[in-house]
This record gives sequence, structure tokens and C-alpha cells, in this order.
Amino acid sequence: MKLPNKYGIIEKLSGNRRKPYRVRKTVGWDENGKQIRKTLGYYETRTKALQELALFNEKPYDIDIKKITVDELHKKWQDEKYPKIAYKTQQVYNMCWNYCQDIKDEAFVDIRLQHLQNIVDGMGSKWSAKKAFKILWHQMYDFALKNDMDVRKYSEYIDIGKKTTKLERIPFEEDEIDKMWENVDRMDFIDTMLILIYTGMRVGELLDIKIENVHLEDKYMVGGSKTEAGKDRIIPFHERIIPLIKRWYDKAIEVGSEYLIFNYEYKQMKYWNYYHEKWEKIIEQLEFNKEHKPHDTRHTFSTRMDRTPANKLCTKRILGHASKDITDKVYTHKDIEDLLEAVNYLR
Repeated sequence: MKLPNKYGIIEKLSGNRRKPYRVRKTVGWDENGKQIRKTLGYYETRTKALQELALFNEKPYDIDIKKITVDELHKKWQDEKYPKIAYKTQQVYNMCWNYCQDIKDEAFVDIRLQHLQNIVDGMGSKWSAKKAFKILWHQMYDFALKNDMDVRKYSEYIDIGKKTTKLERIPFEEDEIDKMWENVDRMDFIDTMLILIYTGMRVGELLDIKIENVHLEDKYMVGGSKTEAGKDRIIPFHERIIPLIKRWYDKAIEVGSEYLIFNYEYKQMKYWNYYHEKWEKIIEQLEFNKEHKPHDTRHTFSTRMDRTPANKLCTKRILGHASKDITDKVYTHKDIEDLLEAVNYLR
């Protein structure tokens, strides 16, 4: 069957090929009036080739973009991303990329969920590595979409399972907390560790705090997530951390940041960047136990509060733990005073 003029051509190539049908389209003419043709792709059957040609004519796309391989797109993404992130974060992404070698030469637009799921299923039981792999592909898809590639973000559907390994929490010892205070004016972001230790907040909760929810004069902020009891709770300020929070608050106002804790672009800092670029560096420089994780600060707060005469209900409310005694989210001035009294039992 002869195709209409300017529609494109389908050629069956010689030899024993898995995809013998080549689809080409005229994209212009050279200085001698000769047609300049570009290949859309190769297909197993003429029917599939016709379908692709029909789709192209219905919705033309940049042929060169469609040809970009996974490897080529990864390199372009890497060139843009790596100058902005720490070396350790780069190492994590590089580890994830090593799992992609079997698909790196495939056209990026041809990657489907099953390609990615097969890789994850073969990664063993290390859940954190699977999560990092998913983050890598999230970012690569975002880069592709930003550059006008017509792709579906299959990374959203990768099943990495649930985190089943129960981590052992290691509370910070008092001498470690003292060492943080000794270095609070010398090391960037060490003040955020102290804020976490004296508030019991999760790292993600602190990174989500907007300056509009910080009430310096009344010594509290509103935030929290994860559980119904934990959302939008009152988080009182221990007297020792008020200067630390004020310093972040004043700087946020000065640079126009919406968030209390912000990155070098004055935007919200992501957990992954906080952990690899800030937390790990501090732990290493202070020579703390390398097994310390950010959630240990919350466990530290809970452990220390248990050793004080503080009202147990107040501790639960500060942490955002559910209690049969909490019936609503309305906090009176007296409630806030009680929470402040409780938290200031800490030394």
C-alpha cells in the first residue's frame, strides 16, 4: 500500500533482523534540494510501523529527543544536578545508576514500569537502596518532562515494598549534647540538631515549618505531621534553643525564605539533602557514633523527658502522640504555659 505524499515512508530492511521495519520522515531539504530524512524508529511488524507513523503525523514531536537513550539523558541530568549537591549524595546516585546498566542504551521514551520494577525486584532486601533508586528515577523523569519529553512518570508506580527492618534507636548521650553546644557557633546546621533534640520533632516536620507558623514572642511554633494527633500541634521552645530559632527566623526574613530551615537557594531543604549533606558531615566531624540517625533526636527528647518531673500528658502532646485525654486541637494560653514548663525541665 502506497502512503500519501509527505506522510513518511516504511522500509523493510534486508537480513535477519528482530525489527526489520524502519520508519522515516522527511524533515527538510538540503541546499541541493535533496530530502533530509530522519528515522523515527525500527519495528517488528509493518502494522506497528504504520501505527507509529500515524501517531507522529497526528502529534509531531522532536525526533532527536525521542532518540535520547537512558544513558544520554542521565548524563544531561547529572551535568545539571551534580554541581548543586554534596559528593556523598552523588555517590548514592552513582550506586543507584549501577543497577541501570542493562537498560542504559534503551531509548528513554521506551522505558516502561516493568523495566524499573524488574531492577528493583533484583536489588535484594535493602529497602533504603530501593528508595534511593526510586528517587533517582523521579528526578530523571522530572528532568525529561522539564525538557519537553512526552513521557509518563513511571517512577511513581515503582513498588519498593514496606520498610520492615526495625531500626535500633540510639539516644544521644549528655556529653554528646554538650559537645553540640560547644560547637553550635562553629558548625553550620548543628543548631538544627539541637532544635530537634529539644523539641522532639521529626526532621521532616522541622523542614516543613514555615516562618508564618513560628511565634517567637510566645515561644512556640505550630507544625507536625504523620498522625492525626501529631498534625498542627503546639511545639514549645526550650529557653536554650530560642536564640537558635531566632537566628534562622531572622535570616529567613532577610533572604525572603518561606521556610524556617532552608537550603542554599533559600528554598525548602529536602530530607535527603539534609541527611547526606549536613547530618552525616556533623556526625563525622564530631566523631559521634556513625549509627546515629536523625530520628534519634526524637528518641533522645522522649528519653530525657522521661527522666524529668514533667507531666506525662504534656510530653505526649509535645511529641504528637495520641492520648485518650486529648479530645481536640484547641490550645489555651494555660495549655501553652504547661507545655513550656514541661519542656524547660530539660537542662
